[in-house]
Amino acid sequence: MSALPQSVRSTSPSKPAAVPSFAELGVTPDLVAVLHRRGIDTPFPIQVAALPDALGSRDVLGRGQTGSGKTLAFGIPLVQLLSGRRAQPTRPLGLVLVPTRELCTQVAREVRKLGRHFPGFQVLILCGGQPMGPQLESLEKGVHLVVGTPGRVIDHLMRKTLDLSHIAHIVLDEADRMLDMGFQDDMKEILGQAPKERQTVFFSATFPNSIAAMSRAFQKSPVKVTVEDSEASISSIRHSYYETPDEQKLSILLWVLGQKKAESALVFCNQKATVSDLAQELSRAGVSAAGLHGDLEQNARDRVMAKFRNQSTRILVATDVAARGIDIANLDLVVNWDMPARSEVYVHRAGRTGRAGKSGMAVSFVTPREKSKILMIEKYSEISFERKNVVTGVERFAEAESAGSLAPIAQEFRG
Repeated sequence: MSALPQSVRSTSPSKPAAVPSFAELGVTPDLVAVLHRRGIDTPFPIQVAALPDALGSRDVLGRGQTGSGKTLAFGIPLVQLLSGRRAQPTRPLGLVLVPTRELCTQVAREVRKLGRHFPGFQVLILCGGQPMGPQLESLEKGVHLVVGTPGRVIDHLMRKTLDLSHIAHIVLDEADRMLDMGFQDDMKEILGQAPKERQTVFFSATFPNSIAAMSRAFQKSPVKVTVEDSEASISSIRHSYYETPDEQKLSILLWVLGQKKAESALVFCNQKATVSDLAQELSRAGVSAAGLHGDLEQNARDRVMAKFRNQSTRILVATDVAARGIDIANLDLVVNWDMPARSEVYVHRAGRTGRAGKSGMAVSFVTPREKSKILMIEKYSEISFERKNVVTGVERFAEAESAGSLAPIAQEFRG
């Protein structure tokens, strides 16, 4: 990690005794009413810290995990600032860049909910896996805001079907993930084609050297918003691990699923091939499971996610890239089938559970050669892991697996 540019001003308040209202933060009465109708009356800490400057069109550099409330922290200013410009702009006025198609859909859905009561407010998704025709038609008619992935936005810029000359507000959400995924050149190209006089907002879970460099290059005296409680949900999660060889993971996973009796669970793997294999193994065992990875077509991804959200599918096996942007309100359990390479990735994974004041569980499988990763994560995040022993019941599942009779296991997770 590196220090951020000196021009970045820290606004990392301690938790206030009394949380200000949205109106006190500068949100207009119309938008306050929209939030109230959605049951949102109290701002999250990151919204308290970011909204005044974002609503004032200042550049903001914010640190926020998935689930911290950052979508509203930039979504409210976008709707408030853009909805008053003009009903039907000929070219987009705002742009949100995100790393994945799933996050694209999620962000657009949230902003549309905020903007649906403002006549003519239009949000367009530009991401891969979707046909070009409807996107071109919408761009021709005019939209207020584009929410897109870097690859598809670059594609439209090269075709000259997207004109950024009127862009007044740009948000890069999960900027560190976009850099990790190799989008740095695309991000620079997109930011370089937008007008220099604009508001630029970065939200990132971490502040590595690359984010500091991007901020220096493309932001003007940004306000740094770092809210210590942005990962507060991690404190409501019970973290545990099993030390196990690879060949025993399936038996232990089935035992964990049966013991925890969670409504739904997200199982993380490091490789796409592992996702497919594990989803098939679970299905053969009679468990309601599906896989999500980058090779799936968009229609297949949408079907998998729809079934997981309505709990037709109880277990989702996914890679980190495919799972970016998945926000399930009542996700009880996260399982690390494979340990991530970096500590911050663990925090991202575990943070999918324990949302909105609810408790959650994060269970990890650690091979003997990976024990040092637990210590690294504990040092990085101040998380405390509980080591779990492989109970004798697991041997019974191992025997059942070898006998081909896994179907009765984890009956709570049948479809």
